[in-house]
Amino acid sequence: MTKRSIDHVALTVRDLPAMAAFYERCLGLAATDDNGPVRRFGAGGRVLIELRGDPAARPRDLREARLFHTAILLPRRADLGAWLRHAADTGLRLTGASDHGVSEAIYLDDPEGNGIEIYRDRPTDSWTRHGDRIEMMTARLDLDELAASADGPWRGAPDGTAIGHVHLQVGDVAQADAFLADQLGLTRTFDGPGAAWYGWNGYHHHIAANTWNSRGAGRRPDGTAGLAEIALRGSKEKVLNVFDPWGNKFTSTVL
Repeated sequence: MTKRSIDHVALTVRDLPAMAAFYERCLGLAATDDNGPVRRFGAGGRVLIELRGDPAARPRDLREARLFHTAILLPRRADLGAWLRHAADTGLRLTGASDHGVSEAIYLDDPEGNGIEIYRDRPTDSWTRHGDRIEMMTARLDLDELAASADGPWRGAPDGTAIGHVHLQVGDVAQADAFLADQLGLTRTFDGPGAAWYGWNGYHHHIAANTWNSRGAGRRPDGTAGLAEIALRGSKEKVLNVFDPWGNKFTSTVL
């Protein structure tokens, strides 16, 4: 069976030095190169975020189809607690925090407004399933309790850190559903008002799509800052290079 997941996410950025500093210092991702118009960051020797510098890129429009957030998955709850303490100590501005039942998540934006989720999964045997569907929720997250779970200071993203999922802002959920199911082979796992969640191999979601700010949006203009590419990883599959209806590029590599 083909197993897919998110390999890395590429962003077009207007201020490469400022964005590189954020992903390295604030999120704790290790730089794999330190010069040139493209900078890559990751953990455990694996690239997770690629920044493509383009000072002339058009600023993103919040009403357009675009990236909603990139979700960075940490291996342990203690890691998320340590990062939360790091965020408080360094004055990072958070935009939200939620208990989703299957996971615990903290939200923030990078300096150019790209959404980020930092999260950890609860054990898969604790998830409630109904066939392909997986129960998720949005409830208050106890940040004090989470911070208390840290078993040491934040020392950067640990080995095993991954891009857990990517959440997109799209023009129409039905169009997104057709693309994600037919082109990418994803299974719809959860529904919400104006949104749907999709996963491979029984995961709660690798891709989500919502129309909360972008209902009816068309293809995003070329040369816009923000999401440039979502690179997938998988086994025993042909190399993928496709675009969704809003111009988001999906590629894959064969492992």
